[in-house]
This record gives sequence, structure tokens and C-alpha cells, in this order.
Amino acid sequence: MKKLQGKIAIVTGSGRGIGQAIALKLASEGASIVVNDLDSGPTDDTISKVHALGSKAVACLGDVTAPDFGTRIVAAALETFGGLDIIINNAGYAWDGVIQKMTDEQWQAMLDVHATAPFRILRAAADYIREASKKEKTESRSFNRKVVNISSIAGLYGNAGQMGYSAGKAAILGMTKTMAKEWGRYQVNVNCVAFGLIQTRMTQPVGSGDAIAKIGEREVKMGIQPEFIEFMNKMIPLGRGGTPEEAAGAVYLMCIPESDYVTGEVVLASGGLVM
Repeated sequence: MKKLQGKIAIVTGSGRGIGQAIALKLASEGASIVVNDLDSGPTDDTISKVHALGSKAVACLGDVTAPDFGTRIVAAALETFGGLDIIINNAGYAWDGVIQKMTDEQWQAMLDVHATAPFRILRAAADYIREASKKEKTESRSFNRKVVNISSIAGLYGNAGQMGYSAGKAAILGMTKTMAKEWGRYQVNVNCVAFGLIQTRMTQPVGSGDAIAKIGEREVKMGIQPEFIEFMNKMIPLGRGGTPEEAAGAVYLMCIPESDYVTGEVVLASGGLVM
């Protein structure tokens, strides 16, 4: 029996990178997945891979910062699969700059994607979770639902040049601890996984086929200076950045029954790096 057989999961930003790895890890253990990305190409790729694992998937395209997105993605889970058991708030990106060069637009964009978007998704799911929990208790059925919010060591310790990103990633720590207290009565575990240096297009060396993320009408350049990556690798006790699959493994731990008595916690998946 697979550990997540019959479970229904939302994974935002799951068209590529860490999000795709999370979706595939959950699907490999039997979960049905609501896949999200900005474009149909990456989303279709993840759905195809989920199907190859023998699980079900449906797309919910769009920008997680859109005011109606939370309602849409929750509806996709309920209307397609008839329920919702796992919410992974993963979508995000970095738009960096030192404070004297950071615009209001940059600042707000980071808060919107890393804090406001997860808030709206959780708010949209609240009615279903409350009613489902009440019904299950009257029927003497009880099982734990899971929320895993994604943060970063930048949210825990700060990082020069990432005022907006760090603020957004810090905000979701407070949201996690608050929701653990609000939703504990409904048998929902709410935890946070904070990543260190994970090998994705966002952290690839600048100059090695620079990736550009198109966010609405904006184009945001991805990548890190090679010398900084070399420095970080020396600081990481395990000696290297993690893979998307290793990052997904940390999230998976917070989704399985073995973590049913863990809530309101922040788990570091950083290879031992503490900034």
C-alpha cells in the first residue's frame, strides 16, 4: 500500500524544478495532483510524468498572485477529484536588489508571491477543510490533512540583496505557526520546509545559459554568480547544493502519516548550512 494512496494534493509552481519534483514524489506514493504553472508546456510535462507513475493529475494554469487563483485551484481539486488532503505552497521566485535600488514594485511582488498567494489558497480551502473535518468526526472517521509551506534560509537568517525575498519567506514562517494553531482542531498538520542552496534554474551559475522567468509582463533573470556558489558549497557541511529530488524528499516527510504529530514546525533542508 502506497503511503499517500487516495490522497489529493495541490502543488503550486509544479511545472519544473522543486515543484515538479514534489509533485512526482507525492504521485509516486499514490496521490492525485493538481499541477500549477504559468504556462501549459511545463504543466503538461508534469502531468505526463504523473500519469507515467500511475497517478492522476489535472492542470490549474495561472499566476498564483491573481486575486481569484486561490479559489480556482481549490475548486480544481474539489471538482476533479472530490476532495483535498495536501496543500503545498511552493510557487515563487527571487527578484533581487539592495535596498537603495529596490523599487516598490519589486518589494510588493515578493510579498505577493511568497505570502499573499499562499494566504489566499489557504483561505479558499478553509470552508472545505472545516466542513470535511466536522463530517468525518460525526462518522467516527479521522485522518490528518497536511499543509507544507516552502520557505528559505533567507527567510530565517536574511540574505544581503534579498530584502523582499527574505521578507516574503519570513512571512510564511509566521503564517505556518498561526495556521497550525487555527487548524489543529481540524486534524491539519501545518509545517514549513526551508531550503538552502538547491540546484534549480533559479540558482544556476550566471552565464551558463541564463534562464529568464517571464512573470506577467516582466522578465526576471535567474542565476547566481559562480564564485558565490563555490563559496556556498564550501560553507555547506555536506559539501554541495541539494537536488530538487532531495528537496522534495523533505516535503514528502511532512505529508506522510509518520508526521501526524508534527505541526507548526520549520524543517531545514540545507545540507547543514546555517547562515
